[in-house]
Amino acid sequence: MRKMSAAAARRTALAAQGFGRRRPATVTRRTVAEVLARTQLLQLDSVSAVVRAHYAPVFSRIGGYDRALLDEFAWSHSAKRPRRLVEYWAHEAALIPVEDWPLMRWRMERYRHGRWSGMRKVLERNPTLGKDILDVIREVGAATAGEVERHLELDKPRPKGSWWNLSDTKMICEQLFAAGELSVDKRVGFARHYDLAERVIPPEVLARNVSEADAALELVRRAATALGIGTETDLRDYYRMHRAQTEPAIAALVDAGELEEVEVDGWGKPGYLWSAAATPRRVEGAALLCPFDPLVFFRPRTERIFDFHYRIEIYTPEHKRVHGYYVFPFLKDGELVGRVDLRAERANGRLLVPGAFAEPGRCDAETAAALRTLLREMADWLELDDVVIGERGDLAALL
Repeated sequence: MRKMSAAAARRTALAAQGFGRRRPATVTRRTVAEVLARTQLLQLDSVSAVVRAHYAPVFSRIGGYDRALLDEFAWSHSAKRPRRLVEYWAHEAALIPVEDWPLMRWRMERYRHGRWSGMRKVLERNPTLGKDILDVIREVGAATAGEVERHLELDKPRPKGSWWNLSDTKMICEQLFAAGELSVDKRVGFARHYDLAERVIPPEVLARNVSEADAALELVRRAATALGIGTETDLRDYYRMHRAQTEPAIAALVDAGELEEVEVDGWGKPGYLWSAAATPRRVEGAALLCPFDPLVFFRPRTERIFDFHYRIEIYTPEHKRVHGYYVFPFLKDGELVGRVDLRAERANGRLLVPGAFAEPGRCDAETAAALRTLLREMADWLELDDVVIGERGDLAALL
């Protein structure tokens, strides 16, 4: 088995995700598409403390761009410019290429009777609500759960004790989405407008049937492309699969020469190197990574590759938080050198930096200068006038 240094593996992973490349002078649809070809997916999340999670990874890789380009890819469709991304449960809720939708049919089948126990209970007490919802959407077109509910003239209290506190209509809309009967035509104010899958997914894509084994093989192939190098658990997590699916797929890809099993210093488990992955001599540049960036969203991998213990603290009581509410890891020249708590105060046109923390040995003027430039770039991208530095963290004073 070929041996590989931890540093080489780290550079491979960074290059696969699109870091270390020269930023384009002008951002076009093609530029954004190239980012998506590397990440394969963009995780969606409702938190908008700075910017919605799916926008941030593109900015981290190419700098300021028009977010309308990504919106157009995901939530608009015309004969001239067909939809390129669609929503589904990939790595959590995510945007994936439209052509990848059939690769998730096995998951849709598993979710047919409920993605989790709460949904199954709603299905049991509302056996006809799903058909009623489909009938409404078939008649009126894309609609939010609230609009569907009004069409059904439902006025039932929301279930008590539910963490999300969703109405039954919303729950069944989500269930139909998970089962592949509904898809998302567009979002307005981040609210999903559900439509029949057959009106969102192109007919030739909708007609494709892929077996679970073939889908697992293709998803592991996509994960390997996006990661460059990873362990079995890394490859499994990218699309939230099961070991029983990934192990045979990895073995098949190794046999085919698409993956090479390698021994990486310090990993303690086999690594799998994608055959087309590049290992640059150096990775230069700086980026702020949102908590749901594909480079860091699998925390065990982040710690293994970067020696960077990272946890999101949104749900941690404020007095117990170590670094802050919504913390971005700070990537500089191929290493994670700091953590930055960020908040966009849109009403006042300010990018707030309540805390900025350096990793051991990285609290210096060079680190602060690179971060200062990035913060200004982010503020400009978000159309915020001022960057306001708080007092928490050892980098704050230097900033």
